[in-house]
Amino acid sequence: MGRRIPFWRTGFHLRLVQMGCTNRPFYHIAAIPRKKLIGRVPDEVIGCFDPMPNERDEKIVAVDLERLAFWLGKGATPSSGVYRLLGLMGFLPVHPQTYAEAWKLRLQKLEKPKQSENDSSE
Repeated sequence: MGRRIPFWRTGFHLRLVQMGCTNRPFYHIAAIPRKKLIGRVPDEVIGCFDPMPNERDEKIVAVDLERLAFWLGKGATPSSGVYRLLGLMGFLPVHPQTYAEAWKLRLQKLEKPKQSENDSSE
């Protein structure tokens, strides 16, 4: 028989696992082994993310911070989506992609009034 490798040495990722349906997505933040096939049931769900804004225009994220700290301590690497969520929550440093998107949105907001002024003057 082969020697069993402890679970923390196999390597884990923290990923977003899509649930829900086509028009109403919902994501679980899950700890999944690196070599696990897509579509398999995750080992542990440590949180959830609802990307659809509610009546107050909020997107809901709920995470068990103790389990998150446990998995990060064991060497689990967050995917880019999970890293961005954790950065916005203040648990990890803010992802650079978040800054880039914020600058793009700012520039778009500044350009819209200029375009409307040009359209009205013509």
